[in-house]
Amino acid sequence: MKFTNTITIGRPRTTVFAYLANLENLPQWNYALAETQQLTPGPPGVGTRYRQTRTIPVHAVEPLEIIEFTPDQRLTVQGTLSGLPAVLTYVLEATDGATTLTNTVDLHPPRPLNLLAPIALSRIKSAVAANLTALKQLLEQS
Repeated sequence: MKFTNTITIGRPRTTVFAYLANLENLPQWNYALAETQQLTPGPPGVGTRYRQTRTIPVHAVEPLEIIEFTPDQRLTVQGTLSGLPAVLTYVLEATDGATTLTNTVDLHPPRPLNLLAPIALSRIKSAVAANLTALKQLLEQS
């Protein structure tokens, strides 16, 4: 199950990528997270692992790992989204001093949940869109 959201942020691509690639910033723009903590040393890159504490829909501690990292262009993270295994990809394109950010979420529900997953999908897509709007507002205020 896959969906995509696209948003334009009135900031340069390098600024947006630098903020996005530091996954410890996630709780500042994702209302469902209380904390994201980097577990591996060094700057973010392929193989950097994190632990995030989710508060919505239920309290959970989830793993995250960067699996693709192309500076200022593409970031892919593998982990869990509301308890479902997921791969999240962020593609950044420069557009007249702004950045077009396309976020693709690929959810992999376990087989017993396949029938219920489409119901949850629209709610998850809306929540992700709200988070991207919060990211836009946060970066444009900086």
